[in-house]
Amino acid sequence: MKKILWSFVILFSIPLCSVAQTDTIAGKTHHLREVTISKDRHQRALQSTAPMHVLDRRDMLVQGVTDMADALHRLPGITLRDYGGAGGMKTVSVRGFGAKHTGVSYDGVMLSECQSGEIDLSRYSLDNVDNLTLTVGDNADIFIPARNATTPATLTIQTLRQPSNDLQPHTTAQLKAGSFGYISPFLRYEQCLSDRFSFSVVGEYVHAKNDYPYTIKNGIETINDRRNNSRMNSGHAELNFLWNTSGSSQLGGKVYYYDNDRQLPGQVFYYSNTSRETLRDRNVFGQLTFQQRWGEHWSLKLLAKYNWAASLYDDGMVAAWSQDGDYYQREVYGSASLLYTPSAHWAFDYSADYAYNNLNSTLPTDTRPYRNTILQSATAKFSKGQLTVMARLLYSLYFNDATDGESAENMRRLSPSLSLSYELLPQLRLRASYKDIFRAPTFNENYFFHYGNKNLNAENTKQLNLGMTLDAALSASAEVTATADLYYNWVTDMIVGVPYNMFVWTCVNVGKVHVLGLDVTAKVVQHIGRHTLTLAGNYSLQRARNRSNEESPYYNNQIAYIPIHTGAASLAWENPWVNFSVNAHVVGERWASNEHLDGTNIEQYEELGLTAWRKFHIGRPVAEIRFDVKNLLDKQYEIVRSYPMPGRSWQLSLNFKF
Repeated sequence: MKKILWSFVILFSIPLCSVAQTDTIAGKTHHLREVTISKDRHQRALQSTAPMHVLDRRDMLVQGVTDMADALHRLPGITLRDYGGAGGMKTVSVRGFGAKHTGVSYDGVMLSECQSGEIDLSRYSLDNVDNLTLTVGDNADIFIPARNATTPATLTIQTLRQPSNDLQPHTTAQLKAGSFGYISPFLRYEQCLSDRFSFSVVGEYVHAKNDYPYTIKNGIETINDRRNNSRMNSGHAELNFLWNTSGSSQLGGKVYYYDNDRQLPGQVFYYSNTSRETLRDRNVFGQLTFQQRWGEHWSLKLLAKYNWAASLYDDGMVAAWSQDGDYYQREVYGSASLLYTPSAHWAFDYSADYAYNNLNSTLPTDTRPYRNTILQSATAKFSKGQLTVMARLLYSLYFNDATDGESAENMRRLSPSLSLSYELLPQLRLRASYKDIFRAPTFNENYFFHYGNKNLNAENTKQLNLGMTLDAALSASAEVTATADLYYNWVTDMIVGVPYNMFVWTCVNVGKVHVLGLDVTAKVVQHIGRHTLTLAGNYSLQRARNRSNEESPYYNNQIAYIPIHTGAASLAWENPWVNFSVNAHVVGERWASNEHLDGTNIEQYEELGLTAWRKFHIGRPVAEIRFDVKNLLDKQYEIVRSYPMPGRSWQLSLNFKF
């Protein structure tokens, strides 16, 4: 009964009707109609002063992307940690900075996780996502909250669909089924009630047993078993609306609910696959966005958000008092941004943010910490001819306290950044950027029993990037886009999280880390009559080295869980009959410890997948059927040590739009 109820949970999502937006790419405010095509989004990424990579819905379909983890493999510079299966936690780090130093924005507002600092991306379904954008450095749009500039890299999840003047209701119904007991119904209702007001409702439920088989070797003996204690039931709901209050202002709102009740599979050792851990995650937040424009030169943006999250953890293997715990966190957040565009070439922005975070738990060692954060940023952008330059100064204040104990130290920092791009040729653009930023420790890092340190230093990071972008036509029917970025990052007082289990992390302060890397992407599209061939790929080189102590035997070791080489590629054939896509990604050897102890290396792996899909028009409704095979070669591998990933699996999707 619970599964049936979840299947019909209605969640309110993304508005479809039109509003005016502010364009600051060229440094001038314009009244724009909400008509944005995929190519425009990719063009803005190629023209950005800092590396920006976009993966939209068409890219996801053509490249055979099946879930969030699969999508992240198609973005360069990303290191993914995945505990396996639909219910396994998934976090990302970018260019060696660590997951806690990677921001995640959801419809323009940053997600927060004051307890662990890591956003679990497995909770965000691609069925409700319009595009993913990875930005390394500063965002190309300067009209943003100050918090959006506080991380070296940001993954933006955009769920808002393109607007329409169609006042008819539209419904999307989808059902997915797959290996290992996976089933996921999805429902979305969208409507513009007038040319000023729109809303959408979406409901989603996911159930998975995740009891996939795995194989491990113990000397000459091969052990075959199945994953257990891995069942997941989750659902989420949203309510979104967009209201054009006048020709120059708009008000948008979102209410979000997520609930995931899952078992946590333990580490797999020889002859042992036992775990009784469970975790229930709940998250509710509401946010409002108001934007006002005055004439051609001034614009104001206001944001307000309240967030509540709970993590209810139980370990049935040990005494309740030793590890069980319920954790509750809250956030009140507000932001104001003022944009001034005096001419077609200049734009200036001032943003001020305030956030209050607190955390409490059922543990007897709980100190009930809380934090007040004040952020201010001043940004200037100049664009004329082939040259675009952007400079930003961010001032951060963190005031820490605890209700029942000693608190961590307060922190403050002034962080500059500078980026520029120059169009060398009509199809070739060069870019360079520098950013200095820091990360305040999370509540777990400061206060967690046996693991926290109230005197922990913040991570200080500096990043340099030099790159190029190419967008050219090879012929009348073929085009190519490509990017290449060489970067150098150095981090002091870096805090590295090494998993103790799926919920508890051991934090290690490495000291100094230097990262030298290269990101390369390319896409070629060839049209031949009614056929289209699309070849896309990316490659990343990351040499993330421990540079803390030259006398240490671990000096110059690669940082734990960061591979030196990663890459992905896909080839799609679109035709009048059945479309096909073949895709693959490769992750090089990694280490599960910074010391590179014997037996802690994690072998390289490759994964191959196939996708077939076809759309049908049944009168007004449109039907789409899609079939995916993942890990076609049944490769046995691990991303996190002792957490085997699924072997060969399949997924069937049926989608109807009315």
